[in-house]
Amino acid sequence: MPRRGGHWSRWSSRQTVGVYKGLLFDLDGTLLDHRAAANAAITAWLEARAPGHPRLAEAAASWEALEEPHLAAWHAGECTWQEQRRRRIVAFCREFGLDVPGDLDTAFASFAAHYRRNWAPYPDAAAGVATVRGLRLGVLTNGGQTMQEAKVRAIGLEGLVGPVLTGEVLGGHYKPSPGAYTGAAEALGLAPEEVVLVGDDIAKDVLGPAAVGMGAVWLDRHAAQPGPDGFPRITSLTELSLVIRL
Repeated sequence: MPRRGGHWSRWSSRQTVGVYKGLLFDLDGTLLDHRAAANAAITAWLEARAPGHPRLAEAAASWEALEEPHLAAWHAGECTWQEQRRRRIVAFCREFGLDVPGDLDTAFASFAAHYRRNWAPYPDAAAGVATVRGLRLGVLTNGGQTMQEAKVRAIGLEGLVGPVLTGEVLGGHYKPSPGAYTGAAEALGLAPEEVVLVGDDIAKDVLGPAAVGMGAVWLDRHAAQPGPDGFPRITSLTELSLVIRL
């Protein structure tokens, strides 16, 4: 395994990574339980429009499958933030045999209201942040700037995790674009080799940062899938102190 910043080696899940000056947290799936909030929201949204729908139990999985391709189109500049939302509502309605709403923005706003009401931090979020407060902290996330900042406030971490950094403030670069990681490190006033990223997505939060020399810790909350060799793996943010030397 190549060395990064003089500290990279072949780790087991409990070997420590190097000494870093900065740490970036992913947000959705790492600090905030996005999946639970989105699942509850789309189920409530469908139930309100089609009470007793025979496929209600499938709503969450179908909505999840729509997220990545439409968000990727927005990240690529193929559509606006609002347009990708409209496209998701249309696709979901067609899949579930619903009339497509005449006002797609209002329809998505209804889903979003359910979603916001279900925002909650993971139980280990505050404790995990507390263990690394000696570092320069930030949040690197692929969502919209305003919404992601609102999430950090809603889960009680505003002022504790540093700046919220999205592609909207990083020159249009979203994870796993190299510019997302180098730009985030620069925002902390550090070189990529001086920063470690902690997140749940292997491609965006582990392999992506590693490609630019940044450290990476994989948060595998459910211990349900194999991961890449050579990276520290934790199942809770409270384990950060076990793999990062402060």
